[in-house]
Amino acid sequence: MSGLVERHVAFVEALRSAGVPVSLAEDIDAAEAIGALPWDERELLRTAYAATLVKRQAHRPQFDALFDLFFPALVGNGHTALAGEDTGDDENPQDGQPNDTGPALADFRDRLAEAMQAGDDEQLARLAIEAVGTFGSMPGRAPGLSAYSAYQALKRTDPDELVERIIAGLLAQGMDQAAAGRRARRIVDDFRKRVEDDALRRIAEEKGAQRVAETTLRPTIDNLSFLSARRTDLEAMRREIQPLARRLATRLTQEHHARRRGPLDFRRTVRASISTGGVPITTHHKPKRPHRTELVVLCDVSGSVANFAQFTLLLVFALRDQFTKVRAFTFIDHVHEVTHHFKPGADVVDVMADLTASVSHAALWGRTNYGRAFDKFVENHADALGPKTSLLVLGDGRSNYSDLHLDTFRTMVDGCKQTWWLNPEHQRNWGTGDSAAKEYAAIAPMVECRNLTQLGDFVHDLAR
Repeated sequence: MSGLVERHVAFVEALRSAGVPVSLAEDIDAAEAIGALPWDERELLRTAYAATLVKRQAHRPQFDALFDLFFPALVGNGHTALAGEDTGDDENPQDGQPNDTGPALADFRDRLAEAMQAGDDEQLARLAIEAVGTFGSMPGRAPGLSAYSAYQALKRTDPDELVERIIAGLLAQGMDQAAAGRRARRIVDDFRKRVEDDALRRIAEEKGAQRVAETTLRPTIDNLSFLSARRTDLEAMRREIQPLARRLATRLTQEHHARRRGPLDFRRTVRASISTGGVPITTHHKPKRPHRTELVVLCDVSGSVANFAQFTLLLVFALRDQFTKVRAFTFIDHVHEVTHHFKPGADVVDVMADLTASVSHAALWGRTNYGRAFDKFVENHADALGPKTSLLVLGDGRSNYSDLHLDTFRTMVDGCKQTWWLNPEHQRNWGTGDSAAKEYAAIAPMVECRNLTQLGDFVHDLAR
């Protein structure tokens, strides 16, 4: 039992390290729940853990990945486990040489294409395990390196090359071209993930689940850096924007209601106390002046920084009711207003497409130039700034060693109520290479904002 307790504790700690918030009370609840369940019912165990530890759907991928590491369905080579036999036997002739030959590879690819066309999940699971054991096995690697590689297995088997064969098979079954293409790519992506998961399982057996979790698992989507996000990560982030906006709006509404009363009206309070013998039983307060920010957002949309700028714009406009007025501008070396893209009820996908199309208007020479962009903003849109305006600049401050026009930026800052600069790069990179972050930070406060969590916290404080 002590081994199970240690595994439970390590699993919970790994969840916390991955960004999944687990309180002590939830930890205890999970321990009580799994204590009442049979440990040989793996999916029932997964459900109990998920019900007690996972509070948000966005955290489910990290939970599932860690659960598979700490409570694997298979051990060893996995082939005998799928057949319902003893899983402790790791001596499988399919692992590594000598079966890793040209004919063996051709036979494997034929069986893989057939299983993909048939949609045989059980056979695909077997083939993923076989791919890692036969074509991803590297028993002669140096000490300290894993003997298994998902990259090597996928490179040898090359499932992407089978897409056309899968499409042809699906077309023969009567499916149309577009649907066949989507299904083929989905099947190949699913097989790729199966191979990666099995390689991780084997590596976790070699090096320990804790070490693999620390070195290979990506953080939760709300803690993932904008600059390192992959295409699938960006899609997940877009799905998080509206729920994040709703949570922030609820918090802001509650806080505004809590601060509804204005400052104490001393004169009225003393006057009212006369009727109670000079004891101020009832206090009176001055009416609270409504306070909402007029916001101007100026976004660098060059390169990978564009993703960060677009997510920030989407979140700000999802919370536009919390501001008196919002205007948005994008730039690379020229400034273009994009406020009109954010219509009430607009679809996020359409907005992102419009913003992507508008990037061409934000570039004249094609290279990021903050100084020139600031000059053009003052020249063409100076009326957007005023004593009631908060200016929010989004960008990494990398200006290709061009003239920074610090005086122009200082003029913009002086003309506003307050200015903030959000930088998606880690603070340790500010001032390196062509980064002018430190020069601009000397004029306006610059805040590191690398993920959705930091972005949500900042926007919440800005709208308070």
